[in-house]
Amino acid sequence: MRVAIYARVSTNDKGQDPENQLHQLRAFAEQHGTIYKVFTEEVSGGKADRLQFKLLLLEAYQKKFDLVVFWRLDRFSREGTLATLKYLKELSDHGVNYKSFMEPYLDTLGPFADVIVSMLSTIAAQDLIKISENTKAALAKKKAAGIKLGAPTKGSVVVEQARVLKGEGKSNGFIARTLGISPSTVAKYVAVVV
Repeated sequence: MRVAIYARVSTNDKGQDPENQLHQLRAFAEQHGTIYKVFTEEVSGGKADRLQFKLLLLEAYQKKFDLVVFWRLDRFSREGTLATLKYLKELSDHGVNYKSFMEPYLDTLGPFADVIVSMLSTIAAQDLIKISENTKAALAKKKAAGIKLGAPTKGSVVVEQARVLKGEGKSNGFIARTLGISPSTVAKYVAVVV
C-alpha cells in the first residue's frame, strides 16, 4: 500500500515544528505500507488555500497513493464540519483511505465515520474561533492601555527627507535605499508631495 503523510503546523515559532509529528507519522505509515510522499506545511488549517494540502488532494485524485495518515484531524483541517467532511469523502470516493495517528477511531470507519468526523471537525473549528477571539481580546487590551497598534510611523525628519528627495526627482527605490525604509513607506509619505 502506498501511504502519503500530511503534517501541518500553524506557525514555525512557539515551538511548532512539523518534525514533531513526522517522527511518529513515518513509523505509523510504514506499518501500513510504503511511504509515497510527505506533505508538510506551516499555515493555518482554517484556510482552504494551503499549497501542500491542495497537492495532496490532487495526487489523491490521481490515485498516486492508497492511504493518507495525519497526526490529528485538526492538523488535517480546521475549516469546519462541512469542508472537512467534504475532503474526507472526496478521498474515500477516489479510493484513498485515511487514518489519524492520535485518534485511532478515525480510520475510514464505516457507518459512524461521518458522525465522528463531524464532531471532531466542529471541535477543531471552534478551537480556531477561540484562538481568533483570544487574539482580538489581547489587541483590545493593548489598545485600551494606550499601546499603538500597527506598524510604527516614521519620524518627521525621515518623512521630510523623503519629501525633499522626491522633490529633487529621485525614485522611490532610491529614496528607500538611501533612508533605509521600504519603497511602500516612501510612496505613503511622498504621495501628497507628488
